[in-house]
Order: sequence, then structure tokens, then C-alpha cells
Amino acid sequence: MLQTLRLEMRQSYAFVARNMNLSKRYWGWEVVWLAYSIANALSVTFIGAGAGEITGETAIDTNFLITYLLIGTLVWRFLASIFNNISEMIAWERWEGTIEYTFMAPVRRLNQMLGQTIFAIIYSLVFTLIIALVVAAFFKLEFHDADFLSAAVVLIVGSISFVGVGMVASILPLLYPERGAQMTNIVQAFFLLVSGICYPISVLPKWLQVLAKISPATYVLEGMRSALLPGTVDNSPMSYVPPLLLMGIMMLPLGIYLFQRAERYTKRTGKLKRNG
Repeated sequence: MLQTLRLEMRQSYAFVARNMNLSKRYWGWEVVWLAYSIANALSVTFIGAGAGEITGETAIDTNFLITYLLIGTLVWRFLASIFNNISEMIAWERWEGTIEYTFMAPVRRLNQMLGQTIFAIIYSLVFTLIIALVVAAFFKLEFHDADFLSAAVVLIVGSISFVGVGMVASILPLLYPERGAQMTNIVQAFFLLVSGICYPISVLPKWLQVLAKISPATYVLEGMRSALLPGTVDNSPMSYVPPLLLMGIMMLPLGIYLFQRAERYTKRTGKLKRNG
């Protein structure tokens, strides 16, 4: 039993190590995306810094607005990075030309997904921390009465729920070799719009507010703001944990099940090797 468990863990770790080596191999692209993400985060937070000049109002609390926008930007970058790393694992396999070898290897698909998930969370966390440190150097941020423990719990639970969403989206590149990767970007754009990254969801049209309720990112963002900016939302930070846990419990098994069904279908129809 112990030997079997050790083997399973080694298989999952193999995918973590492989993805880390791929990041080292394409380090130039990692620098490009990091620089772009830093510029994007700064451009959003500078909107808060310039709000007084834009509106002509001198009573605007720009520090609060900067912090509000920064939380949304960093949390979204963290969740989006997890989503990308999981939903694009098929596209990476096709790009590297290893998809047939990986899917024909005697490795449980659950172990592959576990390894991909561990890498996605570690990579996203490091990536986001670097952005946060760079952006923080430009502003004097203050977090009075912030509940960092609750914020960490909300972020961890929220990342699990977004892993499930990424697993469901990952079947698109598997089923549609020509356009599946583009379809995952559409899914991500939907979450970007309705989740309240830079604004409360109450400003959205009523029908979009309904859709926002099914987005895990909505609950993560509101929970983080409740913890780090008390008074921003009405509910306590921990009140967002149960819906996020429920989404994770629902989406993770669903994602694994749908992926396995899609894998069997692509092997049967000859789509596994196709690049477009």
C-alpha cells in the first residue's frame, strides 16, 4: 500500500518537475508575461491614483481606491494563472509534441491532473507575489484592521474551486484541436467580466449580476476585500468560504469525469494527435 502511494506521488511530482523545466526552457516568455502583468497591474492601480484629477474631486480617498483596485488585479492574476495552467495543459502537450506519449503512458489521469494542479498553484503564487512586491514599491499601502488569516483561507479555498473550473475548460482543447484553446480564453473573458475585478458587481446589469453568482472569482474577490478592506462589502470574510467549498466539491469531480470521457472519445476518433 505504501509503495503504491509512493509511486502515485512520484507520478504526480513528475508532472510538476516537467512543467518547471518547461518554464525554465521558455524563460524568455515568462519574463515577457511577467513584465506585461506588472504593467497591467500598475496601469489599473494608477487609475485609482489619478481618480481625483480625472473627476476634479479632492475628497476622493485615493489610497482606498488604489488598494481596492490592487486587490482585484492581484487576485484575478492569481486565479487566471491557475486557470490558464490547467485549461491549457492539452495545448502545451500538442505544442511540445508529447500528447500521444503522455496519454498512452501507464499513468493515471488523476495523477497528471494533481501534478498539474500543484504546479499551477505554486507558479501562480510566485508570479503574483512578484507582481505585488513590484506594485507595492510604487505606492504607500496601508491595511488597517485587515484580517490576513481569513484572506489566506478565502484565497486557498477559492483556488481549489478555480482548479475545478480549469479542469472543465481543459476538455475544450481536447475535443476541438483547431479552436479549443481559443475557446478557453472566451471562458476566461466571461469570468473577467462578471466577477467584479475592478468594480462591485452591483453596477452590472441585472442579468449579468445573476451570472456573477455562479463565478467562484466573485466570491474570492468579495471575500478578499472583506478581509483586507473591512466595510467594503457587507458580509464577513468567512461567509464566502462555504459557497467556494461547494463549488470546489462540485467542479473537481465533474472536471475529472468530463476529462476522462473526452479523453476516451478523442482516442476513439483519432483527435488526440491532431494539431489543427
